[in-house]
Amino acid sequence: MKPPAFWMNDPRTPGWQARALAPLSLIAARATAARVARDPLIVPACPVICVGNLTLGGTGKTPTVIALIERLSSKAVHVVSRGYGGSLDGPLRVDPARHSADEVGDEPLLLAAFAPVWIAKKRAEAVEAAARAGAEVIVMDDGHQNPDVAKSLSIVVVDAAVGFGNGRVAPAGPLREPVDVGLARADLLLSIGDPQAQARFSGTWPGLATPRAVGELRPLRTGMDWQGLRVLAFAGIGRPSRFFATLAAQGAEVIHGEALDDHQPLSDRLMLRLEAQAKAMSAQLVTTEKDAVRLPPAFRAKVLTLPVRLEFTDAEALDAALARTLSG
Repeated sequence: MKPPAFWMNDPRTPGWQARALAPLSLIAARATAARVARDPLIVPACPVICVGNLTLGGTGKTPTVIALIERLSSKAVHVVSRGYGGSLDGPLRVDPARHSADEVGDEPLLLAAFAPVWIAKKRAEAVEAAARAGAEVIVMDDGHQNPDVAKSLSIVVVDAAVGFGNGRVAPAGPLREPVDVGLARADLLLSIGDPQAQARFSGTWPGLATPRAVGELRPLRTGMDWQGLRVLAFAGIGRPSRFFATLAAQGAEVIHGEALDDHQPLSDRLMLRLEAQAKAMSAQLVTTEKDAVRLPPAFRAKVLTLPVRLEFTDAEALDAALARTLSG
């Protein structure tokens, strides 16, 4: 489901729709506040780093988790996830050779290439399983609004290009909770975007007191020459347009960009349609890493992938927060 356009209005002029839905947003915000106020069910012996966000949809949490795994490579890092979109309840360790995205979710399946990943519908159970398996540091993918596990470090990730939208809680806006409330529980704000997006974010949201790190998603060098390649790109991520723009910046000729819903299943019917379109346009099918793990087996060899990685342009606040967390 595509978010309504008024969610992206300037927070100073959120629109009449946002104002009309304000009573429902107040109820939602109070429900979230009551939930996060609960005491944690478990306090793990090892540090737990939560990578969350304040908005509905993707902001770059998965690349952030990968970057943290790499930054903490001297430790036994395990990842915990709810396994959104997967059918298995867990707790279980994700096995890419045995599990599918339909079973464990696309993000856990992707992350399992970088570190041991545990899923459970109840995050506390996955954290306990990871700790029993020898985790020295646990990175929790999402969960800023979940109080069940005591967190050692809470990182809120924001897409600098869209920021916090109109600043209203759903359904009046894209937020899970008010910005000031959510950031009050955070140790670090990580804004992801190019310099122009970062400048816009800073101008729209001045005076945020939370320490901030800055990064940008950049294509991974794989030796693939995209220059002049005609492509039909498709993506089921938080902001597909960002992926299409990244492809074009690599020199690819994006003949068509198919924006799918976040985590949308890639059915045989959908893929056959996209394959026929690409053939008619003399174009190559291309998708994201996260979407690629959901591809039906018959299409995996037919679709190219453009992987991206988070590169920090200002990591001073992040490194200081990690040092405090690991020394504590």
